[in-house]
Amino acid sequence: MTERMDLGSLAREAYKGMAGLDGFVTRSTLPKPLLELVRLRASQLNGCVYCVDMHSSDAKQAGESDARLHAVAVWREAPFFTEQERAALAFTEAATKLTTGDITDEVWERAAACFTEPELAALVVAVAAINAWNRMGVATRMVPESYKP
Repeated sequence: MTERMDLGSLAREAYKGMAGLDGFVTRSTLPKPLLELVRLRASQLNGCVYCVDMHSSDAKQAGESDARLHAVAVWREAPFFTEQERAALAFTEAATKLTTGDITDEVWERAAACFTEPELAALVVAVAAINAWNRMGVATRMVPESYKP
């Protein structure tokens, strides 16, 4: 895999805007470990190797267990996740897979029951932001930071 372009240097203003979205999400009261799980799951669904590498590494550095990281792809069947995390992961999948369906009222209500309104707003922005990052990473074939040829 060869990276197609360095979008960060060619579209600096866009990167600054995306960093602003990430800053909003990071300053929110959403639990940081939950944010990494959301970012990881969306990145898995979108096939963004750069983002999967980055967010699994960030989660691991923040103390996330290998068992939970390995189970994110099969979170519905795994016993490792809280109800709040499950609601966030369900919302992440629904908001990421918009071509296969809508964000149902059931998914929305489940998330609304687990998060305050400001937290839910931050979750919506977090999922939108990681999906945008994923699309940039996939389009330009960003090479994972951990890859050493």
